[in-house]
Amino acid sequence: MSSTINVRVHASQFPESVQEALLEGLRSRRIAPKFHYQSYKQAQLWLALHRACSPAWLDPECVAIYDRSFAAAAGLIAVRQVHLTGLGCGGGDKEARLLRLLATAGKELCYDPCDASLPLVLAAARAAQNACGVLACQPLLCDLALAGDLLEVLNQGGQPDVPRIITCFGLLPNFEPENILPKLAVLVRTGDLLLLSANLAPGPDYHAGMQRVLPGYDNAETRAWLLAFLYDLGADPGDGRVDFSIEEASGLYRIVADFRFLRERVLPVHDERFAFRPDDAVRLFFSYRHTPDRVRLLVQAHGLQVAKQWITASEEEGVFLCRKTAG
Repeated sequence: MSSTINVRVHASQFPESVQEALLEGLRSRRIAPKFHYQSYKQAQLWLALHRACSPAWLDPECVAIYDRSFAAAAGLIAVRQVHLTGLGCGGGDKEARLLRLLATAGKELCYDPCDASLPLVLAAARAAQNACGVLACQPLLCDLALAGDLLEVLNQGGQPDVPRIITCFGLLPNFEPENILPKLAVLVRTGDLLLLSANLAPGPDYHAGMQRVLPGYDNAETRAWLLAFLYDLGADPGDGRVDFSIEEASGLYRIVADFRFLRERVLPVHDERFAFRPDDAVRLFFSYRHTPDRVRLLVQAHGLQVAKQWITASEEEGVFLCRKTAG
């Protein structure tokens, strides 16, 4: 295995872009999701949270629905060459399982793990290498929220006629629908497949389902992960607390985490100073919860259709295989 790896860096993750996004988040008191994954410490805290609390690790049925979706996607690719793009790849464990399945089927593979976190992009690339050995791997450091030319970037150096499987696992909860879905619609060409996951609100009552899952966010691992951002900027543990709640936005419900200051604190960041008074709040996190019907309607509004879906018995996780709408 090579001792080096080449990572492409999109302009959205150039230092000046990251700095401006951070300052804008502090000015608006709405922190972009990517700022919880930037450092190696944050990436490790997120991985620890994921392994301690995520159904993808803890629920065998959740693991099974992903594997069934991988088998279905692999069965729809008749040609030998396949281009896998992992959007928001995280540590890349799920993509590695899909790559192993495709490699076992004799496919010739190209893989683009794409994330806004360098530590996670590197982890995903290593997971792919461990799963498949030698493969064409082109890691991309990129902020999907700011990248308007992602299709062009992904096509650079690739073969436009090779069918692409695009995975989008864990992104739908943390992006505004009007931001992420148009980008996905542009990326999915006729003949491509999109595997999209969604955290779901269980049961027939949408709001009651949200209340059922809310306690799963309020735990020590989630707090440690979210607070690392503020602590790295100079906040102290006694400065405030994290409050979790449910709110409605874009016609959907989401769980939000706000840090509420209990005392005055000034955070110097680059050339600016951000002063907070008691009861001031900073939005650290939000996570949309959907229902299967709402996922289908959202993708249909952007020229995509759900061909197959897999839902856990708990109704808290779903994987949707989507294609471009004909016509």
